[in-house]
Amino acid sequence: MHVRTSACPNECRVNRREVPRGRGYVNVDRPIREWNGLMIPDPGVYTLDEAHKRIGFVAQHMMVSPIRGEFAQGNASILVAEDPLQSQVSATIRADSINTHNPERDTHLSSPDFLDVERYKTLEFRSTGITWEADSDPIFQWARLRNNPLARRGAPSDLPAAATRASGRFVVSGILTIKDVTRPISLHMEFGGARRDPYGRDIFGFSATAEFEREDYGLVWNVLLESGGVLVGKKVRIEIAGEAIRES
Repeated sequence: MHVRTSACPNECRVNRREVPRGRGYVNVDRPIREWNGLMIPDPGVYTLDEAHKRIGFVAQHMMVSPIRGEFAQGNASILVAEDPLQSQVSATIRADSINTHNPERDTHLSSPDFLDVERYKTLEFRSTGITWEADSDPIFQWARLRNNPLARRGAPSDLPAAATRASGRFVVSGILTIKDVTRPISLHMEFGGARRDPYGRDIFGFSATAEFEREDYGLVWNVLLESGGVLVGKKVRIEIAGEAIRES
């Protein structure tokens, strides 16, 4: 059955199921609830699972090919709120755990030319807000027009937005600190789902991407190529994927 939770303003519903115990049945909470058509995790504090994570990045080499790397060590704390859009994220990455599968390149990236890991031990991220991408989802926009002929002609209408599916995409706005520079950044997150694993732990999965100009963070080293362009691309793409486990 469904039990409404009045603390959540966006029609959250907690899912319960009956499981046998002795001769009778008992209600047991599942680690999920419904929110705008999505099955999302229950409120609580979740941490990034060390065994199921990837903190990666991509940059262009000589303007022709992407070079991928990752940070092997990092942790994150995710406070899932009653209203999921009020949730908070904080993350810390060890700068000296960088790995591009090339020791010479890793040494250079760790040097003062780039991350200067002897002086700046970590990279830090802290969220400042979360928005749901349903309103900007092309399918939602198409469905809204299809189900509202007046809107197609530009006439005002207060008909509710229609949709063919729930969107699991969110934008997590925050601030990223690299070395001694802190700047705003937006992570485009895809929610992967929530489950209870075989060990009885409540988990959820996600992936996220973002882009930034590395020179904005003081990572300005480069070499001009005789054929034009530069040795290292100025844009860096962040690619994150993982699972979070409920701690409390």
